[in-house]
Amino acid sequence: MKAIRVHTPGGPEALRYEDVPQPAAGPGEVLVKIEAAGVNFIDVYQRNGHYKVPVPFTLGLEAAGTVAAVGVGVAEPKVGDRVAYTTVLGAYAEYAVVPADRVVRLPDGVSAKQGAAAMLQGLTAHYLATTTYPLKSGDACLVHAAAGGVGLLLCQIAKLRGARVLGTVSTREKAALARGAGADEVILYTEQDFEAEVKRLTSGVGLQVIYDSVGKTTFEKGLNCLARRGMMVLYGQSSGPVGLFDPQVLNQKGSLFLTRPTIVHYIATRAELLARADEVLGWIQRGTLKLRIERELPLAQAAEAHRLLEARQTTGKVLLIP
Repeated sequence: MKAIRVHTPGGPEALRYEDVPQPAAGPGEVLVKIEAAGVNFIDVYQRNGHYKVPVPFTLGLEAAGTVAAVGVGVAEPKVGDRVAYTTVLGAYAEYAVVPADRVVRLPDGVSAKQGAAAMLQGLTAHYLATTTYPLKSGDACLVHAAAGGVGLLLCQIAKLRGARVLGTVSTREKAALARGAGADEVILYTEQDFEAEVKRLTSGVGLQVIYDSVGKTTFEKGLNCLARRGMMVLYGQSSGPVGLFDPQVLNQKGSLFLTRPTIVHYIATRAELLARADEVLGWIQRGTLKLRIERELPLAQAAEAHRLLEARQTTGKVLLIP
């Protein structure tokens, strides 16, 4: 079968489209014939070595398709079931072996492409808005990269929970997308100082929470935008990692909270995975949550997908199709 492999960390050119043996499902595992794989920024971090993964490895943490075989001891799912999964490495391939307790069934009316677009980013947006900082009516939040894959979903979920949503974007086209996803105010950070705009839009009170996937270029200014006992949720670093940080700053700026969450700790149990997936996929099924699948590329063009993502030339989701 074909897969995208990384033998040495590096740029997009480190991605190799090559033949590898088709895996077999072992005890407690299922073999998934992949119909679509999601492209995410964590893939970039793993490819370039910021997140260490033993080489060589097959990239990709999110996919959907059909169960082609099951291992010993697996009662559910069954061969032929339509499933999706995330946080299991190896999705940039034609087939992948996945622990049976990590896959979820796709509901009727939700396609494999929608499943692949929803799992990592949708569940991320879900845990950020419902658990890390549980948004409620009257809260004001800031979503950085509001027209990105997580950003568009996070804006929608935040509105479902009654929050006032401010978003930052780089272009007017992205601003229109963020507004379409429910952002009440959109800040064009290429033309406006987002700190000054947040203070103006909140009459100096500040925000209850910031959802920051950008990191280095937004972190410090973001702390100045929070209300007393506000929370900085740093869940990515697309501009680079945040440098050394003195926790005393949190005290000085209003007894702030800082957290650096990751999805694996929010879907650690089967029950929590199912609860989040059921809600997110149910919203998609009913049309309550809208996915923007901006681009579909053949698996062989994974390097191009990474170039587009790193250049911030994407809005919504990019999929690879084996």
